[in-house]
Amino acid sequence: MMTTFLTRLDARDRALFLRWALGEESARVSRRFWTGLTTGGGATATLGGSLGPFLLADGAWRAGAGRALLLLVLSHLLVQLVKRTVGRPRPSMGTSCAALVTEPDRFSFPSGHAAAAMSLALGYGAVLPAVAPLLISLAAVVGFSRVALGVHYPGDVVAGQALALLTGAVVAY
Repeated sequence: MMTTFLTRLDARDRALFLRWALGEESARVSRRFWTGLTTGGGATATLGGSLGPFLLADGAWRAGAGRALLLLVLSHLLVQLVKRTVGRPRPSMGTSCAALVTEPDRFSFPSGHAAAAMSLALGYGAVLPAVAPLLISLAAVVGFSRVALGVHYPGDVVAGQALALLTGAVVAY
């Protein structure tokens, strides 16, 4: 019963991926746009976006940066644990689509970029609620960029974002 459910879920995830992923023939401008956005979930942007303000800012910005950094580290540990346990191959290995950016490793589930971007959004958003909707929306778009660029299935992105939300809830509690 559970296997049937997971098989159907995987089939729907793959179908959505094939519908949303950019093809290799996609316009250079579109690829550049999504590639630019996807860097928002990378290590340089997320560590810089949390560690820099933590060391240099004060007040609410420093508090948000500290919370973001904590969520980033904890969610990254969770993502890597799940990623190595599940071992789901990247879409480039299981579909006819090629990745349009370099794949950071061979495993797809869950998305570390999606978790990292959401961790920053939640960390800052908890302390600076006026910017929370914008940050969470931006984190969601960063997650979608991973699908558009062919490196994650939609379910990988949702799982990465859910791990960040779970981490945020545990830290808040």
